Amino acid sequence: MWKGVLPAVTTKFNEDGSLDHDEMRRCFQIQMDAGVDGLIACGSLGEGPMLSHDERIAVLKLCKEASGAKPALLTVAEAATRDACTLARKARDAGADGLMVVPSTIYHTDPRETVATLKAIAAAGDLPIMIYSNRLAYRVDVTVDIMAELADDARFVAVKESSDDVRRGTEIINRFGDRFDLLTGVDNHAFEALTAGATGWVAGLCLAFPHETVAIWRLVQAQRYDEALRIYRWFRPLLDLDVSTYLVQNIKLAEAIAFGSNERVRAPRLPLAGERRVQVERTIRTAIACRPALPTLPALP
Repeated sequence: MWKGVLPAVTTKFNEDGSLDHDEMRRCFQIQMDAGVDGLIACGSLGEGPMLSHDERIAVLKLCKEASGAKPALLTVAEAATRDACTLARKARDAGADGLMVVPSTIYHTDPRETVATLKAIAAAGDLPIMIYSNRLAYRVDVTVDIMAELADDARFVAVKESSDDVRRGTEIINRFGDRFDLLTGVDNHAFEALTAGATGWVAGLCLAFPHETVAIWRLVQAQRYDEALRIYRWFRPLLDLDVSTYLVQNIKLAEAIAFGSNERVRAPRLPLAGERRVQVERTIRTAIACRPALPTLPALP
């Protein structure tokens, strides 16, 4: 159902902290024009937990406006299952094509609780679901055994695999075949995951470098691995910026440099400063200075 490059978009703010609808429209269209395969709103990178439900629905609607016939998903990541179910219903009513669901945030659920939480959200929203498995950031590991307990519910269609163990993808494929769409969620091992069978990439640095991201995906699908690897090796220092406590600030700075966007974040986050900012900006500008020429890409099937 969900394959290819699906960027997890950033949320743009005005100087007064309100949502900057016009800038989001501009940035989302940049992604679509580059050939991405859908958009995901209000994830970790989109500062979802810092937004009200109404704000998240507003961002989702902007994503759907831009994505057209391609999918627009809303991330559900709430401390309480009750609130997650409420947001899932709001997303359905607002026209979401699906949900990307984090099992829990503040309280770290055990396997029984993880299954119950995910099933409750699926029932509430009655939409296709991408399970967001990120044991490092959210302390809940959606293992293959947990996925087996969810496999009989057709609403669970995909997994965003962010365990930071590239071997997990092969374990999922060996256990379930093509039952779940498998999308890698860790930018700096995307090539490894895609060449091992992942069917998509929930991407972060795509927001500043969409053409390179799409090129890697399409070249891998065409088995033009050498060409894809050449781009990926250039991309790796940038992709490392996604695997950081400061991923939001890092990627918003990259968007500002690449596309003239703004890097406003919602408190308690603050824009990068000092030596950290110097290092990140150097990484971005160094990469731009030696940006590779992209080959003619294969057409989509």
